[in-house]
Amino acid sequence: MGMLKEFKEFAVKGNVVDLAVAVIIGGAFGKIVSSFVNDIVMPPIGLMIGGVDFKNLVVVLKEGVLNDAGEVVTEAVTLNYGSFIQNVVDFTIIAFVIFLAVKAINSTKKKEEAAPAPPPAPPKSEVLLEEIRDLLKKDNK
Repeated sequence: MGMLKEFKEFAVKGNVVDLAVAVIIGGAFGKIVSSFVNDIVMPPIGLMIGGVDFKNLVVVLKEGVLNDAGEVVTEAVTLNYGSFIQNVVDFTIIAFVIFLAVKAINSTKKKEEAAPAPPPAPPKSEVLLEEIRDLLKKDNK
């Protein structure tokens, strides 16, 4: 029974719940970024380099084998470097967006932490003069 209790305490800690929420939101965010890259960023880039679709960029290492009926007997072996380029672009955009988000969060934290500093202490001579003034007021009463 002790192990079950320990597991329950572990599973309901704030950090574990926060991590689970972050993973779920991260997955959804990944879909948004992938759509942004595939549907908005890559078409103009492909157009600029001559209408190339990155996903179709491959190097054929071994041709596929067809039988007499035209059916594929052995699939072709290819290096899909276009998919790699696509993933690198996805990663770069995701990393940049996360960088901007963290930077924005940190800037708000710095503003909260930067509470107004207490005014600097007056010079010693001024403090002495104030004490003398207070003593003189006291004596005149």
